[in-house]
Amino acid sequence: MSEAEVKSESVGTVVVAGAANLAIAIAKLVAGLISGSAAMLSEAAHSVADTTTEVLLYLALRRGAKPADTRHPFGYGKESYVWAFLAALFTFVAGAGFAITHGVTTILVHEHSGNYLISYVVLAISFVIEAISLARAVRQVRSESRRWRTSPRRFLRLTADTTVKAVFLEDSAALIGLLIAGVGLGLSQLTGDELYDGVASILIGVLLLVVAAILATSNISLLVGRAVPERIHREIERDLAGLPTVDRIDTLMTMQLGPEDILVAAKVDFRDDATGADIEAAADEAERRLTERYPEIAYVFLDPTRSLPGLEGRRARRTQEGSPQESASPQP
Repeated sequence: MSEAEVKSESVGTVVVAGAANLAIAIAKLVAGLISGSAAMLSEAAHSVADTTTEVLLYLALRRGAKPADTRHPFGYGKESYVWAFLAALFTFVAGAGFAITHGVTTILVHEHSGNYLISYVVLAISFVIEAISLARAVRQVRSESRRWRTSPRRFLRLTADTTVKAVFLEDSAALIGLLIAGVGLGLSQLTGDELYDGVASILIGVLLLVVAAILATSNISLLVGRAVPERIHREIERDLAGLPTVDRIDTLMTMQLGPEDILVAAKVDFRDDATGADIEAAADEAERRLTERYPEIAYVFLDPTRSLPGLEGRRARRTQEGSPQESASPQP
């Protein structure tokens, strides 16, 4: 799958999720107002938060895809993390805040109107729509995990494409939230006690807090400048070390510039008999090898340097200041 196809698939996943959440939000709001259920109104707030999040994620994809210019020579990839971080904050403030506050209010003072049927109907329809949206997100996660030769779980944990991660987590949380709302409504109807409806609303809020915290943490890490995963780092190091005129790699640093852009910088000790032409040819070959293996690698910078004494057989340092590390065993 090409980079353009990946971006197109991500946009499609976000658009499908946003359209589904908007329709569901309206239905839940109507059901919540008619029934007076705190859990239904919290689910409506949940869907409104998710819809707004999808809009922000769409902006993240579009803004992050802007081409590089003189003011931003490495492109606008990191801007996508800014919008994705704002999306996580909105989920935290609007969705979770309303759900928890309304749940507490319901437990203390609210009385249910007693009209449960419309809530059950909306919950059932919403579950089907959210399941369809989640199925698309799952297909993309599986497709991209195969492209990166890793498991879907590991891909979700390490991916730099936080839009896919956000849609997957939000749709999963939405299905769980619908089940919680249904249980809360059912218990309130059976017992006549609004405590269960209020507790369900609070649990939905807590669920949103967890999702928002995971997404915010991931985007902050990428905004600061996160390296590629360990397995990819090792493969890049092996490719560079395998160049004919290279003695060893002294320092290797990588950074995610955006969901589909990676920067590679290395201090390379070339053989003493390597000429300037040999070094130029090695630099061209390094870029060809790396971009062939990982098309997401957008920039490759090699700095010829004399190796420090006593480092033979050791792995490249990750930073200029870091101490040399022994070769690590492969991670799964």
